[in-house]
Amino acid sequence: MPNITEKICRAQVKQRRKIYDASCAGFYVSLSPTAPPTFSIKYTCPITKKRGTHRLGIYQMPEHDVAFWRKEAWKLKLRIANGEDVAQTARQVRRLQAKQAGITVGEIIDKRIAWISEEVPTRRHTEHGVVIKKSPRMKSWEEQSRHLNRFVRPRLGRMIAGDVTKHDISQLQADILAGKLILHGKPLKASVSSARHMRKAVSGLFNWAAEAGRDYVSASPCVNLPLLPAEEPRRRKLSPDEIRVLWHGLDRPDLAVDRRICLAIKFALVSMLRSVELLHIHRDELAGHDLNNAAPLVVIPEERVKAGREIHQPLSDLAVEIAKEAMGNYPWMFTGRFGNEPLNRKAMACALRGNRTKRNGKVLVRSIGLCEQFGIKPFTPHDLRRTAASLMGYIGIPRSIISLCLDHTVAKDEHGDVSAITGKVYDQDPRIGEKREALRKLADEVRRIVAEPMEAADAGVRLAA
Repeated sequence: MPNITEKICRAQVKQRRKIYDASCAGFYVSLSPTAPPTFSIKYTCPITKKRGTHRLGIYQMPEHDVAFWRKEAWKLKLRIANGEDVAQTARQVRRLQAKQAGITVGEIIDKRIAWISEEVPTRRHTEHGVVIKKSPRMKSWEEQSRHLNRFVRPRLGRMIAGDVTKHDISQLQADILAGKLILHGKPLKASVSSARHMRKAVSGLFNWAAEAGRDYVSASPCVNLPLLPAEEPRRRKLSPDEIRVLWHGLDRPDLAVDRRICLAIKFALVSMLRSVELLHIHRDELAGHDLNNAAPLVVIPEERVKAGREIHQPLSDLAVEIAKEAMGNYPWMFTGRFGNEPLNRKAMACALRGNRTKRNGKVLVRSIGLCEQFGIKPFTPHDLRRTAASLMGYIGIPRSIISLCLDHTVAKDEHGDVSAITGKVYDQDPRIGEKREALRKLADEVRRIVAEPMEAADAGVRLAA
């Protein structure tokens, strides 16, 4: 085993490797093609009797050369021989530095939100070549910000970031699951989903804060947290009778809900698109910028797509019929109240469940939702995707084609398993023809259901609204 030399540290390497020093047991240098040489030492803790690694520092001429770090290694070995737990000492030093710096979790949250929302140049590959445009560093930054401000800031915001432990995160998680987290003077509803969102947000926060170059904390406390209970998958789908009642109910002239929201609900069922994807459709996203195209198609940009890829969704004749009535001469397919922007992404959900206007925690005005008006069991806009997929399965469309229409990754088709990387990287064909035929059959099935005469029970439910 050779000694570590200046020549070894200055030489270029093609892959990561470690070189141990012959004259100082446990002392070694890590070499990497993308990072400077880093010196560390392996040792056995005299108290816990466990093996550990202590990072000394990086190679930097002329002050921090090989001889300097070898001396530091010998000094550390002497402290270990005297019975010192150097790992515990290092933790205490970092904790003291964090307290002296005085940075709180709330301040880190502010820095994190500013960073993820910052617009940076991104490359988009289109049919016309590469387009560079500015977009937020994280597509879901608004959602992340909401979770940090709602769950993390009230409980941990005033704490020194370096003092937060995994037990603090674990207790916060337990309180969310038990419905004990207080927000605006009232406990939040117990929710596994909320606990999962909190864990994702706070883990991203502390991992980001611990990255080299920031070092707001020495390490993330989000480790070895208790497992979350399994979430029950949502299974709500509309029956044919409910589809019939809903469809005819949305055409009632006495509804207080904006007509374009009613049309958006119909469009969601026949197009199988997500709310944020369909409500912000612009005329420029239509094939030929027109709904009169021989092969109507909408291209949803990757910024609005959950998986971060463009969706090429064919439109059936029923979808085109709905879209034409909704769009008119506006630039958006579903225009908001004032005509200068699209409908809010929550417009359909609010219309279905009803709105509650609050002030000082008291409900001032409550509007009855469409589900209650039509006498239908409550459902969400996303349940319409499940309903459409179930209708497709009922009429015999293969699940691989249903997955394409839903913009899901196909894991298995009629020929067997499909590698995830195949659909993500290699197979770039949008399968427009297959999707168009499936969506046409879906439209025909919806027409068949809607055209059936209203049963007495259905009519009674509808009139009862």
